[in-house]
Amino acid sequence: MFRLAHPFALYLLLAIPVFILLYLLAQRMKKKAFATFGEWPLLLRLMPDYSGSRGLLKMILLLVAWTLLILGVADPQTGSKLEKIKRKGIDLVFALDVSNSMLAQDIAPSRLERAKQAIARLLDNLENDRIGLVVFAGNSYVQMPITTDYSAAKLFLANINPGMLPTQGTAIGDAIETSVSCFGKTKQSKAIILITDGENHEDDAVAAAHSAASSGIRVYTIGMGLPDGAPIPIYNSGMQIGYKKDRQGNTIISRLDDNLLKEIADAGKGVYIRANNSQAGVKEVFDQINNLEKVEYDSRIFSDYEDRYQFFLLGGLLLLIVELLISEKKSKLAGKLNLFQPNDKV
Repeated sequence: MFRLAHPFALYLLLAIPVFILLYLLAQRMKKKAFATFGEWPLLLRLMPDYSGSRGLLKMILLLVAWTLLILGVADPQTGSKLEKIKRKGIDLVFALDVSNSMLAQDIAPSRLERAKQAIARLLDNLENDRIGLVVFAGNSYVQMPITTDYSAAKLFLANINPGMLPTQGTAIGDAIETSVSCFGKTKQSKAIILITDGENHEDDAVAAAHSAASSGIRVYTIGMGLPDGAPIPIYNSGMQIGYKKDRQGNTIISRLDDNLLKEIADAGKGVYIRANNSQAGVKEVFDQINNLEKVEYDSRIFSDYEDRYQFFLLGGLLLLIVELLISEKKSKLAGKLNLFQPNDKV
């Protein structure tokens, strides 16, 4: 098992493009300065010890050294002791609607952002429950398989946005079927938390929920949106430029479909909760799920980790020393080994 003790240190690697840009600017300024004294071929004859390739080599060594030092600061660690422990929990899959209608702002800051915030807060309170993430619009796919790594779940969650699925729509039935496929053949209690505005236009979601329930998987639904609905904003380069309109030029209003979500929850032997601006419903649904029987299962985790930063720091320091020892001038030995110099003794 590999991990970084301080992953945020990797942001310092973003300085590398800046270093390259500064190097290129310095080289350009140097050539302009030389050009004031004469043409470049003539200047090279007047400066036989000058070596442009050595300057480039020194720059490459500095960049590699910087990379190794930053990796050392991030402190790579490898798991050295695998421990088997017993846990009790349930398996949860969040099926999150990422269609454009989830950008509506009747629930601030938007339906999608409020749902993501609520899931992230719930993750902070989980201990032994395993979770997975499924995203859907016109189709669905597994964003994250079932795991107990809540930190990874937050990273996946933060990257969810409507642009990640090219096909728009709201295929709720397909999302339920994809969520069902995430569960293994275990004895844990299983549940799907479906978070959507309910504007289903693709398939028979009620039948999919009934099929899941018959397999022992409960389906809970959370309706994101208010009864009056809201227009769907359109963004360009992160800036809102208007609202989505139909062919007649009328602004489209996205409304929550309460009836459909209630039918899905009933068929899935779960409950339906409507979100609003004071609560997103995720915690309320989880409180219901938490009453399900929790089954003990085996889990293997790495209990001890060994630091590997010293190898990267040592490598970076050695490269810095090598860079300092390299002169930008040609060595005398290199001049003696000029294979293209004519031999007058022949």
